[in-house]
Amino acid sequence: MLTILLFGKQFSKEQKRMVEPNSDDSYVYAGNELDIFKHALNWKSYIRSVISYAIQGKVLEVGAGLGGTTRVLKKEEHTSWVALEPDPKLANQLRNNISVEKVLEGVQVKEGTIKELATNDIFDTILYIDVLEHIEHDAQELTKAAFHLNQGGKLVILSPAHNVFYSEFDSAIGHFRRYNRNLLVDLEPEGVVCDKMVYLDMFGMFASLANRFLLKQSMPTLRQILFWDRWLVPLSRLFDRFFFHRIGKTIVVIWQKV
Repeated sequence: MLTILLFGKQFSKEQKRMVEPNSDDSYVYAGNELDIFKHALNWKSYIRSVISYAIQGKVLEVGAGLGGTTRVLKKEEHTSWVALEPDPKLANQLRNNISVEKVLEGVQVKEGTIKELATNDIFDTILYIDVLEHIEHDAQELTKAAFHLNQGGKLVILSPAHNVFYSEFDSAIGHFRRYNRNLLVDLEPEGVVCDKMVYLDMFGMFASLANRFLLKQSMPTLRQILFWDRWLVPLSRLFDRFFFHRIGKTIVVIWQKV
């Protein structure tokens, strides 16, 4: 049963793309998985339990997409929440969602990338939730993000782990890479210290490994996502702690600006 969840063979770097260009040079997100993964409620709850302590004050969410992560992490006590999204279509859809969903009330949508922020745009928390792997020049991105952090602010990264699991699914949704501890240590921007680095979802990792060699699927079905979310994620949430978060298919790092 584990093998029905993961998604295939490794691709060359030339096949990996974060976005596809529009005729007007605007960004177009390469993936179409956002509507499926919005049903992964247990997973989002698990993420919230791990990183919510670090989210405070003025928040910048990079690559906000359709607001799936925003719905889970945003709280009334946050001073402000800026959803930064480079894809114009997704940004417009998010604006429409904000207009009709109370949970998204107060979210400000800014179209573009972190490179386009004003020098005085400074935040207490900057989030990259399943986003950094879509960015080709990740080191430059993190340096820029650290610049826009207040002293004492948190830079929160959550990304898929281990390049051995790189699959058709990763390629299909525009991942350049997956991460591990050593890669993230090397990427640590100047002026921050590591507050937390953990792996999550050990049972999802075993499913990934099995499918890497067997199923080779480029996109999960809703049924597969629900199986993973309802059965494997609760198991991982229970057992990850007993293995001291040393293994898993997702990695989280939280840096604090000093």
